[in-house]
Parts: sequence; C-alpha cells; structure tokens
Amino acid sequence: MSDSGEFKRDTEYIPDRITKDARKPEHGPVEGELWPVEPGRYRLVAAKACPWANRSIIVRNLLGLEDVISMGLCGPTHDERSWTFDLDPGGRDPVLGYERLQEAYLKRFPDYSRGITVPAVVDIESGGVVTNDYPWITHDFFFEWRDHHRPDAPDLWPDDLREEMEDVMERIYHEVNNGVYRCGFASSQEAYEEAYDRLFAALDWLEDRLSERRYLMGPQITEADVRLFTTLARFDAVYHGHFKCNRNKLTEMPALWGYARDLFQTPGFGDTIDFFQIKKHYYVVHKNINPTGIVPKGPDTSVWLTPHGRDGL
Repeated sequence: MSDSGEFKRDTEYIPDRITKDARKPEHGPVEGELWPVEPGRYRLVAAKACPWANRSIIVRNLLGLEDVISMGLCGPTHDERSWTFDLDPGGRDPVLGYERLQEAYLKRFPDYSRGITVPAVVDIESGGVVTNDYPWITHDFFFEWRDHHRPDAPDLWPDDLREEMEDVMERIYHEVNNGVYRCGFASSQEAYEEAYDRLFAALDWLEDRLSERRYLMGPQITEADVRLFTTLARFDAVYHGHFKCNRNKLTEMPALWGYARDLFQTPGFGDTIDFFQIKKHYYVVHKNINPTGIVPKGPDTSVWLTPHGRDGL
C-alpha cells in the first residue's frame, strides 16, 4: 500500500520457466532456472476461487493438457500462511501429500518469505515449487508444450496479432484485472476514486471494442480473452459490491455481458467457474473489508446460461 492509499500488488514471482528441452525462451524473463517439458513431471496447483489461477485452469483445458500436467485444487479460503488442500479427503493433496501449498514453497526455498500464491507449478518428484509466475505459466503452456496439445487446440497467441494483443492485455491487466483490486483495497478516498475512474474508462473501451467483434482480437479466442474473462466472471458476484466497483453491473453493459456469456458457454471456460467458491473466498478471507464474514446469497447465476447472441459477429 502506498502512502497515498493506493494498492500496490507484489509482482515479484519465482522467475523459473518450463521450456522444451530447457531451452532459452524467445520471450519473457530468463533470470531463473530453466526446466524441461516432461509429461507427468509437474503438478499445477490452482484454486477456482482465484482469478489469476483460474486462467491457468482454462488454458490447460483449452489446450488439452489434462493428461500431461496433473492438477491439484485448493479450497476457497486460507489464512495468512497459505492456501490449503481442504477439498481433498483428509485435507491432503493426493499426489503431493501436502496439507498446505506453503510446503511446496518451503521444500525448495526453506527461507521463503513472500506470498504463497496460486497458480503454482510443482515438481512432483522433489515436491518443490518450480514457478508461480502466472502470466508466463499460461504463455508457456501454449508455446513450450505444443507437442502435447490436442489436435484442435486453439491458437491462443496468433503471430500476426501478438504485438497488438500484448498492448490490449497490458491495459486489461492494469485497469481491469488489477483495477478491481485497486478499488477494493484502496485505503483513501482519492486512491479509490482514481482507480474507479480508470476501471470504468477501460470497461467502456472494451464495451466499444466488443460491440464490433466477437472476441477481443477478432473472430477467434486468444489468451487475451482468457485474461479478461476471469475478471468479468467475478464482477457482479464480488467486485460490484465487495470492491465498490458499482457504477454499473456487468449485466448492464450489453456487449461485455454478451461476450462474457459467450465465453462462459464455451467448453473450457464456464466449467471452471464455481460461484460459491468465488464468493466464499472474497467475503471470508478479506476480513478487513467484510469483518462479519457473511457471504451474499445472490446474484442469480442462471443468467449466465441465457442466449448471448454473439454468433453473428
């Protein structure tokens, strides 16, 4: 948190990458170690409650990597120490044997003192965390694990759109993905209102963009859509009220709402969304915002299955 009350996200993640033959990648950080692509070696640890982890679940599904990279899911609530595997029998991940994700971090870095975040990729044999750098986890699922994609996997990073797509994703990250948190965790009126204005300016830009095209980059789904979707899926259920992002609801923005439903009804997207877990995470874990821990009963989630009318764009 800055002196002005602005929320500052800690973006210092474990910079290791998993690449084909542990090669140096063409894009992104190489400050950490390079690990080889190896089916069955790694376990993705995620949580359906978390939007950043939700991305990795969706991309893994879209690319057909379910039989290549196993997945463990943490429950929606956690304490200051770590996410836990309380959804599994006995409260332990059946592959790693851990009760807490923290154990994988400490297995590799005994003095690890930063946040224990999801998603994280864990080396099954050693039990140690490999990386928690979520933007590069999904990027590398596409570029480095290509030999293991299903035959009809979507091209999430079209070469001819990459430069524009990265600009779009950069704005979405700062103003929308992180923008809702900048609203919710602001500790001054000025910081909150500045974040609020930036968020809705970006949503208006997206509303205009999506009124003329089915997906963010045109007629096909890309990584940019995955990144925006996980925030939109949580907007009315959490961010509108809990984070005070209340100029309007998602359901009141015709293009964005139709777009969000279009993705929700696409295999690999909506089946990763658990509204109960999402609400429980935010309203129970954020005690400074919601000290009672009461989880709202609404909104009605059946509206996500109503016709979206986007097929013709």
